[in-house]
Amino acid sequence: MTDPHTTAPDPGSPAPVPRLLCDTRALAELPDAPAGALWKLAESGRQLDANVVRLPPGHRVDTHTEPDLDVLLLVLSGGGTLTAQDNPQQLTEGALLWLPHGSTRSLAAGEHGLSYLTVHRRRPGMQIRSRRDATG
Repeated sequence: MTDPHTTAPDPGSPAPVPRLLCDTRALAELPDAPAGALWKLAESGRQLDANVVRLPPGHRVDTHTEPDLDVLLLVLSGGGTLTAQDNPQQLTEGALLWLPHGSTRSLAAGEHGLSYLTVHRRRPGMQIRSRRDATG
């Protein structure tokens, strides 16, 4: 089955055009920004997913493992701690991290909060399969 997100563009459609999506500095500096995703890449036909996330002071992303996707994480503002294999690493503005698939990690915001950009390959859409296909 062909994945609609990786097929060649239709020759009759206009060519994709690069464009400015958001100002990450302005998002990261919002004084009353809520916790969670402040921005998500939503363009149709994309091969990537990206998010700008805000963790207020004292908030955290609990320990988890991403089994399938490598993730790039860029600290936009604030700071905090990345803990992987019981090894805490301090994060400051400008830090660029590679979080390889299969790695276990957690994030904790520091006293000024933590805003960061994540980028990873887009997950394929959910597919409906018959029971026979699911059992082999």
